[in-house]
Amino acid sequence: MVIFFVLAVMLVGLSLLVVFVRNVVHAAVALVAALMIIAIFFLTLQAPMVGVLQIMVYAGAIMVLFLFVIMFLNPMTPERPRRAWWGLGVLSASLLAIMLLFMVSKGQLGAGPLAGTEWFGSPETLAKSLFTEFVLPFEIASIVLLVAIVGAVVLAKRER
Repeated sequence: MVIFFVLAVMLVGLSLLVVFVRNVVHAAVALVAALMIIAIFFLTLQAPMVGVLQIMVYAGAIMVLFLFVIMFLNPMTPERPRRAWWGLGVLSASLLAIMLLFMVSKGQLGAGPLAGTEWFGSPETLAKSLFTEFVLPFEIASIVLLVAIVGAVVLAKRER
């Protein structure tokens, strides 16, 4: 229970950084960290498939596209990182590593499936719901992302 609250506080803090930080690259890195914590939430819910998909799809592929668009648009010259950011990053990473080591040593991470795993987080259930109930929102989201990327490229070409 303590781990949940610590992760939740870290997630809220990282989400606030995404919104309020001025450098877009720093905001994107904070978003990657927030997405990783969401994946850890899924792992603690004994839904490893959804957790791995969270990391691969959102923290991996989508964030690569976001960073590509950010670098392509070249918003400003990057600022020099402040020492406070390094301290906050080292503190957050250390706290996360300690919590994960504690969970592994107690056997809470990967302790065996719960009864709810059959209906939540398994690959079969995820594929069935994605390609039956949620096929239209899935396709709409992919089209919106494609339009956003093409729009960013068009805007960048127009300035040059």
